Amino acid sequence: MSLSWEVVSIDKPDDVNVVIGQAHFIKTVDDLHEALVGVSPSLRFGVAFCEASGPRLIRCSGNDAELVEVATRNASAIAAGHTFVIVLREGFPVNVLNPVKAVPEVCTIFCATANPVEVIVAATSRGRGIAGVIDGEPPVGVETDADVDDRRALLRAIGYKL
Repeated sequence: MSLSWEVVSIDKPDDVNVVIGQAHFIKTVDDLHEALVGVSPSLRFGVAFCEASGPRLIRCSGNDAELVEVATRNASAIAAGHTFVIVLREGFPVNVLNPVKAVPEVCTIFCATANPVEVIVAATSRGRGIAGVIDGEPPVGVETDADVDDRRALLRAIGYKL
């Protein structure tokens, strides 16, 4: 049996967040859609889910055609069974992660980020699977007191801290 590796760069607009995970059932795309709709009426999103058996289609849904296309294009590039890609606008992963994790079919969340992302895909004769992700860039130091103040000011500015 052979094993090969591929790095798949997630192609997305700079102003969106992406959540990449693994689930296990054909109705995943519908359940993720319902979970996301319940988060906020202003949340715009696209979802794509790669089936791992049966017709092995990429199932798609969402409330924003552009974001559905972005999610579908990235799920197609990853091409790993039971993988889902959610693309968000006008909302943050912190707003959707608990509802997404509460979907019974969801097994794993690999990342939830606005950063550039690369997906490490392993391929065998059986198929493809996500081995991990590269999310953003490595740290360049440890925060100072001024950095702590800046972080807390940002959190207040976007409504996450008083």
